[in-house]
Amino acid sequence: MSTATLDATALERLVAAAVAAPSLHNTQPWRFGIDQDTRTIRVYAATDRGLRHTDPAGRAVHVSVGCAVLNLRVAAARSGWAPVTRLLPRPDRPDLLATVRLAGTARIPAAPELYEALWRRRSSRFPYTDRPLPGHLLAELAEAAHLEGASLVFPGRRETDRVLRATWEGEVRNRADADRAAESRHWSSGPHPASLGMPAAVVGPQDSLERVPVRDFGAHRHPAVLLARPYERHPALALLRTAHDRRTDWLRAGQALERILLVATAHGVRTSLLHQALEWPDLRAHLDGPARGGGPGRAQMVIRLGYGPEGPASPRREVGAALEGGV
Repeated sequence: MSTATLDATALERLVAAAVAAPSLHNTQPWRFGIDQDTRTIRVYAATDRGLRHTDPAGRAVHVSVGCAVLNLRVAAARSGWAPVTRLLPRPDRPDLLATVRLAGTARIPAAPELYEALWRRRSSRFPYTDRPLPGHLLAELAEAAHLEGASLVFPGRRETDRVLRATWEGEVRNRADADRAAESRHWSSGPHPASLGMPAAVVGPQDSLERVPVRDFGAHRHPAVLLARPYERHPALALLRTAHDRRTDWLRAGQALERILLVATAHGVRTSLLHQALEWPDLRAHLDGPARGGGPGRAQMVIRLGYGPEGPASPRREVGAALEGGV
């Protein structure tokens, strides 16, 4: 059943669910406003926490906000609401990326496994085993992307090598670019609030086999000095794509990404995001186009999947700080 009013307890639970979403460098680039009369939650981009050098167009901010919107929808439906979502509802307010109106009773409540996974989902930047993912799970992940207007393709061995090479090149460029390196170091070692950024515990080691391009958040000039362990020899990757590359597509990609991550979490599959190639236009273009099992489209995310350690949770801001007027 649905709640008659959007009281403080219900609101806190909904926003806490949204805040649990992933974001690039854990910048959590969102804030929320509430219209009690219409039971509408407004979702804004927190542009002050955007990555000016790494994400100059704000595409990653939109993807992150899309993830938060999907969590908000799942939590609302689980509580009995029917969430009605509008993307970019106000052309005169470019920072208002979405609204979610709680419109009465949900006809189809959210699957409980997705809601439970929402609180357990986290990135695992650690080595996985080489145990293959079952075919039925790959189909379910692809369907999760399709439900949100995106496509998910699983590249074959040769295409996986191409994706990994592009990602490695992006990682090398990021370390060499002074502005991007400084930006990355800021969100890993500060100064920034303890509720944001990438603590050392969640970063993970480098791959001693030099197969999986794990991001060096500290942007070390000599990465050979970093802790290294062997990762899986045959990484399982998935490419998330959209037909177009507009702001609405970025937001849909974020919702698709989070649904994929929640489905994977519900099945005990670990995930991490390989975003480095997407931060350079020429490298991102290498990830566009047809791949085995899917059609053409613009690459929005590279997802690494597998079985392995859960990984520690990244910090999150308090609900009050994420609301309009919060600090």
